[in-house]
Amino acid sequence: MSKKIVVIGGGAAGASAASRAKKLDPSAEVILIEATDMITHGPCAIPYYVEGIVKDRKMLVTYTPEDFERDRGIRVLTNTVAKNIDVDKKVVVLERDGKELVMEWDKLVIATGATPAKPRVNGVDLKNVYTIRHPAQADELSDAIRKANNIVIVGGSYLGLEMAEAALSLGKKTILIEKEGQLLPRSLDRDVADIVAKEVVTRGLELHLSEPLKEIIGKEFVEAVATSKNIYKTDLVILATGVKPNIELATKSGIKIGITGAVEVNEYMETNIEGVYAAGDVAEKRHIITGKKVWIPLAPSANKEGQVAGANAALGRSLRFPGIVGTAITKFFDMYIARTGLGEEEAKEQGFKIESKLIKVRTKAHYYPKGTYVYIKMVVDASTGRILGAQIVGWEESVAEYINSVAIAIEKEMTIEDLFFADIGYHPAVAPVWHPLIVAARTLSHGRF
Repeated sequence: MSKKIVVIGGGAAGASAASRAKKLDPSAEVILIEATDMITHGPCAIPYYVEGIVKDRKMLVTYTPEDFERDRGIRVLTNTVAKNIDVDKKVVVLERDGKELVMEWDKLVIATGATPAKPRVNGVDLKNVYTIRHPAQADELSDAIRKANNIVIVGGSYLGLEMAEAALSLGKKTILIEKEGQLLPRSLDRDVADIVAKEVVTRGLELHLSEPLKEIIGKEFVEAVATSKNIYKTDLVILATGVKPNIELATKSGIKIGITGAVEVNEYMETNIEGVYAAGDVAEKRHIITGKKVWIPLAPSANKEGQVAGANAALGRSLRFPGIVGTAITKFFDMYIARTGLGEEEAKEQGFKIESKLIKVRTKAHYYPKGTYVYIKMVVDASTGRILGAQIVGWEESVAEYINSVAIAIEKEMTIEDLFFADIGYHPAVAPVWHPLIVAARTLSHGRF
């Protein structure tokens, strides 16, 4: 009898797991369960749909349920909510069209993702107060923003900056408030964040740092936002205050939650229950530098974790997930912001004695037209020279190339000397003869090279 593999969650990790399992074991019956009407959806695209860069909501998905069923042989149940998992009987209880269904499984993958973390203040449930997580909400949000005049964004996160760009592009007066003293407080060191702050203000964003949200004011609809310092009138609020792992289903099913607050998994994406896997934003990860469990929800790792969970659900322990270094990239208009590895404070908290340096260097040969400057901050272990992290801000897409190169260097435990002598290509149109990463490494070398 063929194996039955059930995957709960049709996002990046879930769809990846279902596809991999079916490919490796074509005889298996693979079923993908999704609570909304969309699978393989991309929440990262929502700000660009709102802004109008992405023209059609259908473009927010990579594959339709029909694609999966026709081309991949995977049964897809959309608008179907998993209510409970009985790990002893190996069944999942579903709700679909108001009816309860009970589905058996031999292997189960939980990929329920993450949910918005709402601040605990009065008024978060008023009309025209939005959180952003799922493309199924994109039309409603887009319509509301276009009707609004004054928009307040709470949270200087990646999403907060991306939604600020969208609102400004639509000609809206936009205020962003952040409780910490800098933008992207979980991603950037203060000196790098200051560069970003200067740019966003130049672009017309009204920025208020060190202002915790106290209350959202209104009767039925939002009317104002109160912080620790002021009251700002508004007719629409976007809460960009982060996300949390969607562990409700796992918790009530007896699946162990780790120290990060996400589902505990091993390198095979196995949970504490035999035959049950977890992948994506619902699951914790291992940080490659520290070896410790972390929770950093990012789409690229979710896809890979799904591959691992699906492969092992199909074939047993055949694939391992090595961990992450937390590489992330965002943009605000023409400014690209990237980071990987550990920042200064993170590295110190982990017991490293560090050295770091922020440099400003040209992106092209000085004689080549349209060159700009890029800021690179690199963090290294003072005793070994091992690269621990980097943060990069610039006005060209090459920022992504730089940060991805450093991410690989970190994963391979390279030192600044290794990076300095790396055989990086050169052409005046793409870099100076001294590549910005080489300059960053040399700056931390104390004249050794």
